[in-house]
Amino acid sequence: MRQAIMHGDHVAPRAEALLYAADRAHHIATLVRPALEAGAVVVQDRYLDSSVVYQGGARGLGDEVERISMWATEGLLPDLTIVLDMAPDAARVSRDLDRVERETIAKAAQMRAGFLARADLDPGRYAVVDAARSIDTVHGSVVAAVLERLPGLAAGMGIEPWGTP
Repeated sequence: MRQAIMHGDHVAPRAEALLYAADRAHHIATLVRPALEAGAVVVQDRYLDSSVVYQGGARGLGDEVERISMWATEGLLPDLTIVLDMAPDAARVSRDLDRVERETIAKAAQMRAGFLARADLDPGRYAVVDAARSIDTVHGSVVAAVLERLPGLAAGMGIEPWGTP
């Protein structure tokens, strides 16, 4: 399935959304929930916001993608979502891209707007970080967001600020 999604010529948008939801449901049930129940901190790259923006917005499937994603995860939402924001033309890519990455670049402005709109709707759950700066500065801003939004978690993990927020 991954081969078809990432490298195939075409995957029907509804099929793609359902495949991502199914994968996310399995991941949450088998890895994330058990880890949370054991008291672990879970950090993930991408979550249901990506599906809502990619399949729901950019592929035109609308709010159904969010409903399916929430159902698949049994309503599990992160305490904090970091949106690394950068103008589409600022991102330089110098490697071979898969089907999804090529489509992402083609619709980058639309998807950026989708992520920023989600952050505007729930500013308590999102931190938008300007990712067009140096790696050290972006890192500092991410750490600052964690310290600000999740102070108990940050203190318990011994996280210290690094770089310039």
